[in-house]
Amino acid sequence: MVNFNGTILEDSKVYIESNRGFLFGDSVFETVKVLDKKVLFLEDHYFRLMATMRIFRMEIPMSFTMEFVEEQILLLVESQMQSAMSYRVRFSVFREGTGFYLPKTNEVSYLITILPLESEIYYIKKGAYEVELYKDAYVTKQLFSSLKSNNKMIQITGSIFAAENGYDNCLLLNDEKNVIEALQGNLFMRMGTTLITPPVTEGCLNGIMRKQILTIAKRLEGYEVVEKSISPFDLQKADELFITNVIVGIQPITKYRKKEYQILLAEELLLKLNALIRLN
Repeated sequence: MVNFNGTILEDSKVYIESNRGFLFGDSVFETVKVLDKKVLFLEDHYFRLMATMRIFRMEIPMSFTMEFVEEQILLLVESQMQSAMSYRVRFSVFREGTGFYLPKTNEVSYLITILPLESEIYYIKKGAYEVELYKDAYVTKQLFSSLKSNNKMIQITGSIFAAENGYDNCLLLNDEKNVIEALQGNLFMRMGTTLITPPVTEGCLNGIMRKQILTIAKRLEGYEVVEKSISPFDLQKADELFITNVIVGIQPITKYRKKEYQILLAEELLLKLNALIRLN
């Protein structure tokens, strides 16, 4: 089932032949986690979605309040035949109408899709998690790179590369050859007692979980939190690497080439993250 402009429909009843999101990538989206009929980090998701729509010159309907977005997501959750512990929900917004690169209108439609998740709280997945650099394409240092749009070809081809070569994930480089993020999340690196993550100006996604982890980490005693560039050489000197996104939470990296990493700060941050969610 999907929610298309407020109506619950079977998946097959949504047509894409003239959909600008399908034809031109003229679409933006938010991926959210729903736990106990609560949208986690709703305010952060909402304001990022509104900012992205404005940047892409989409007309924001008067009805698109934060309460409306939450209501539409939960409407789809409640329509599920079988309940789950939590859900992965994608809220997609695409420009309506026809036209080619120049649209005939800036009005929008929205489509919400849903998948059940197995876990309720965030947890550290045990076992090996190996990454490699993806060098077939680079992310440009510009505003659009930090936004959640339908243009994800680097992530798609990078995922294919990782699968074909036996890696669990790949790290992306920007056009200055700095490491900026993973295929499905932001990158954090610990060197001793310093936690480093690339700034959004490097071209990485302005991630919602990135924001939560930065906030939590800055409150920890004994750690310095810095936003600065990460070079491929830094990866060899790091004590710990991990990836963040709202679905997984924190995914530790255990190996990059011959370098193996500790899993220490990731576990501490995850405990704080789950405590924050329970508190709210």
